[in-house]
Amino acid sequence: MTSKTLCALQFDYENKSLETNFKTLERLLNKTPDNSIVLAPELCLSGYKYDSMEESSCFSEYILPKLQKLSKNKIIALTLIEKADNLYYNNFKILSHEKLIYTQTKSKLFQLGDEQKFFAKGDEHNIKIFEIDGIKIAVLICFELRFTELWQQILGADIILVPSFWGKLRKEHLKALSHALAIANQAFVIVANSSDETMASSSGIITPFGDVYRDDSSYIISKNVDLNEIKKMRRYLNIGLV
Repeated sequence: MTSKTLCALQFDYENKSLETNFKTLERLLNKTPDNSIVLAPELCLSGYKYDSMEESSCFSEYILPKLQKLSKNKIIALTLIEKADNLYYNNFKILSHEKLIYTQTKSKLFQLGDEQKFFAKGDEHNIKIFEIDGIKIAVLICFELRFTELWQQILGADIILVPSFWGKLRKEHLKALSHALAIANQAFVIVANSSDETMASSSGIITPFGDVYRDDSSYIISKNVDLNEIKKMRRYLNIGLV
């Protein structure tokens, strides 16, 4: 393993158009370095607009080829609203080398936000480690971060991605849980959260040792890391992940 730049994007998008949000995402992606891993906040193009799910799903289909082109020299991760068999899903996508590499459906829906009324849930057994360029990656989508049994399910991942739309009232929960996840799984954790007025921001990068890099005032939080730190930490405190 070698050095890698990890990037968490953070911006407001809840009451803006799909095209406006894509332009913001595109601008920020173009500012991230080549060969970086970039995570965008949950549903950063559409937000949770339940009255325009069809429009959002159609836009996802339209914009996916453009996102693939943007992934030519970097790994891009985000979630999109997609439709299949007349059901809507919150689907995580990871793109690299202009290709769609992996898809995972959100399985733990946030009932306080009525997600279960509008989205079909995925199978939590599909939350697993996948590999890109020799790096073991896993994802927990927002509310899924609260379920520690899922932490066990992805033990051994090098990098855990947490795209979120996490409310300000539970800001300290997001910070504490993502910090604990990095320490418990001895992995790098990237959190990308919305910075809308009612959202927690708190996007950042946490190392396997538990060092935290967050900046609520930035659109891009980036950190060049040595991925060998994962092996060093797992040897230093051996919990069976070496």
